[in-house]
Amino acid sequence: MSCGDPHETDCSEVLDHLYEYLDHEMSEGETTKFEEHFGECNPCLEKYGLEQAVKKLVKRCCGHDDVPGDLRSKVLGRIEMIRAGEIRPEAEASRDRDRDEASGGPAKPSEPAAKAAKGSEPAKASKAGSEPA
Repeated sequence: MSCGDPHETDCSEVLDHLYEYLDHEMSEGETTKFEEHFGECNPCLEKYGLEQAVKKLVKRCCGHDDVPGDLRSKVLGRIEMIRAGEIRPEAEASRDRDRDEASGGPAKPSEPAAKAAKGSEPAKASKAGSEPA
């Protein structure tokens, strides 16, 4: 995303560090640099406004929940790995699904798979019951 105009701070740098800005995790100098960029670049300002609104909505809806202490560091670590190109978001989601399925975690079988599993268990039981001992 870029307005096409040259800026002292590149749009990609602003967007890569937008959440640091939103979370007030930047030095005063960096904050000033971003504020100047938002004053010059309407697309980045719009993206900032959208992300700020999402952050407020999440805080309002989920702000009372306790978050495990290490969750933030894990999430930030994964974001940095994605930004660095070490992993792709799709690969991350697929790996999580595979891990959850292997551990019997939150992943649920698809509807056809669930029906097939339900249909095969009674068949085994009735077949076993009808065979001579």
